[in-house]
Amino acid sequence: MAGPSFRGQAVRVQVPATSANLGPGFDALGLALGLYDEIAVRVAESGLSVDVSGEAADEVRRDERHLVVSTMRKAFDALGGQPRGLEVRCLNRIPHGRGLGSSSAAIVAGIVAARALILGGEESMDDAAALELATRIEGHPDNVAACLLGGATIAWMDGDRASATRFEPASSLTPVVFVPHTSLKTKKARRLLPESVPHADASFNAGRAALLVEALSRRTDLLFAATEDRLHQGYRAEAMPRSAALIEALRADGIAAVVSGAGPSILALPSPAAAEDLLARAPRGWRAWRLPVDLDGAQASALRL
Repeated sequence: MAGPSFRGQAVRVQVPATSANLGPGFDALGLALGLYDEIAVRVAESGLSVDVSGEAADEVRRDERHLVVSTMRKAFDALGGQPRGLEVRCLNRIPHGRGLGSSSAAIVAGIVAARALILGGEESMDDAAALELATRIEGHPDNVAACLLGGATIAWMDGDRASATRFEPASSLTPVVFVPHTSLKTKKARRLLPESVPHADASFNAGRAALLVEALSRRTDLLFAATEDRLHQGYRAEAMPRSAALIEALRADGIAAVVSGAGPSILALPSPAAAEDLLARAPRGWRAWRLPVDLDGAQASALRL
């Protein structure tokens, strides 16, 4: 059987940062944020060329083990065949290892770029199939779903199958992220979680997670109560004491604040009037950004290199 036909033109892919869990929605809820990584890719005559600039540019590989490249290879295999060669340029703006979905952004970017380089790629691999592949690579669907679809998402697993649905966040939602200079590996954060939790805590979180969907979409006045969590943040606090202290201080002032993903970044969801003043609450050495909610998710377009 003949392999796929590749476009001669380069493609540009833009992918948003994401914040997952959002307090009680562990491994399920995600929010896309207006901070973007970009990649430009074209099919070359042979070989592999990888150029990286921006966040963590000095730390990532520039060979087949670069996460964007290795993901593209998996996507090309799923789509029927590999190109002769590749030229890849990456501009990173999402901090690495901070709980803002940098690995999910790289994975989604690789999949979206691969299918955009193939004629008929989007028909051969729709968003549901792209989510499936991204989840197999990442290990859980919450960040990749938000990155792929944009807006607010609910993701779940049915056996080995990943699914997600997108819902429209309230226009008044005003995310503020606090990003420390230190990183935290997701695997390390997960090792701190117990194998079981009290039934009362599980019941508490189920109610808060359901409430959070309403709060994110229509009732932002409920965000403080809706972001309470007993399932994971307390267990992880020892790995990020400064993050835990900042959350405690913000919530003491009535601000809905949670660990972003596995941390150590913090996501706050203040009222629009309070967002600007909140930037001054960043501890020394931290970055604070007021970010819009991204509504579009991963986007691919033609590009001339």
